[in-house]
Amino acid sequence: MPHTRTTTGRRAGARPRWAIASARSSTRPTGRRLAGIAVLAAGLAFVSACGGGSDDQSGPTASASGSAGSTDILGPIDKASGAPVKIGVITEGASPTADHTNDNKVAQATVKYLNEHKAGIGGRPIELTVCETLGDLSKAADCGNQLVEDGVSAAVIGTSAVVEAAWKPLNDAKVPVMLYTSGEPALLTSPTTFVLGNPTFGFVDLAIQLAKDKGNKKVTTIVIDVPAALHSVQEVAPPLFAKAGVGYELVRVAPGTADMTPQMQQVVSNGSNQVFIIGNDAFCISAMNGLKAVGFTGTISGISQCITDATRKSVPGSTLKGMVVAATAPLGPDSPSMRLYTQVAETYGKDIDLSFQDGMIMFTLLSGLQAATDGISGDITPPAITSTIKAMKEIELPGAGGMKFRCNGKAVTDSQAVCVRGGLSTTFDDKGQPAEYKVLANTPIPD
Repeated sequence: MPHTRTTTGRRAGARPRWAIASARSSTRPTGRRLAGIAVLAAGLAFVSACGGGSDDQSGPTASASGSAGSTDILGPIDKASGAPVKIGVITEGASPTADHTNDNKVAQATVKYLNEHKAGIGGRPIELTVCETLGDLSKAADCGNQLVEDGVSAAVIGTSAVVEAAWKPLNDAKVPVMLYTSGEPALLTSPTTFVLGNPTFGFVDLAIQLAKDKGNKKVTTIVIDVPAALHSVQEVAPPLFAKAGVGYELVRVAPGTADMTPQMQQVVSNGSNQVFIIGNDAFCISAMNGLKAVGFTGTISGISQCITDATRKSVPGSTLKGMVVAATAPLGPDSPSMRLYTQVAETYGKDIDLSFQDGMIMFTLLSGLQAATDGISGDITPPAITSTIKAMKEIELPGAGGMKFRCNGKAVTDSQAVCVRGGLSTTFDDKGQPAEYKVLANTPIPD
């Protein structure tokens, strides 16, 4: 296995214009709550840094024991050989308030799998360099600079609250970057960046589709009131709801508001029959209990991080049952994606926690990068990787529950970096557990 080096950013960098003070406020959440925010545009990874938190690790859980089946899931042996291809990976690492080193373990296991079963990149083994941001903006910028100096041919940025700071030096150097999502306009229009999550699905497309399915005429979005969350719900969402013929209202609630009854009364008063909640688990608990207190009987939906063990303990099962949320990864219930991810973790990793969504996202990012560069030959340089990815045909995105992707710049208008349409959703039972995941609006991307 090629050498894997892990570093932490050291050099101070200028605070980018997109840095938001709330990114450093309050206690940052643990892995899956941060991952759940990643489905949103406008840097909503920052949102999870602003609310309260629970001691729960959130989201659907998965066992690492025996669910993966036989090693045939991994496919035939197809070993990489020759000079290695340097690929950089940027993760949060272990900050003073949250431990994201599970992402590092997943990255290393995934590369071993790709080198042994997928012939690496262009038949050559992937050599991994991991840099940890520790959730710090200046360290994130330093990580981007370090990878440029190391001469990586491409980079992957895992779930993070400081994505844009890490991305900018790589983008300036025209190093191709693959990541899950962001709301930064410059990133979404970059010709060397490839985004594997639709930035509008989790907070607009899903709510609109659900309203149409249920026959709901008006939706109120209940959002945690921090700058990073507001751009998308105030500016991006209204015209999309209007185009769909669905009424739209916005209720902003300050972080840490324990009793949201007064705000939830606004939902009843404005005649909405559907709400969509954007915030961490503590925020969602307050919102859902407030809705119950005012007698709201309509459809309740939200982002995936709303549902944690803390939510399950604090919100009645009758409220949770039937709740539809956007999902960042098909984590938990048995599926081909979960079986593959589990088998890779068990075969090539050690002590990988399979209940973290951001671990599965890391698997998808690295596997997606490898799949998108299939057929590359000759010198594997940043321009060669970029052009190969742009020329790819539409294929299934590894570990993504059946989602397909294509990075030719035509998936989303005005956001050439986005490689997917639609997304995953799941419906919860009365215990707040997902039964299955569904692919919604993942329509073909044209030539």
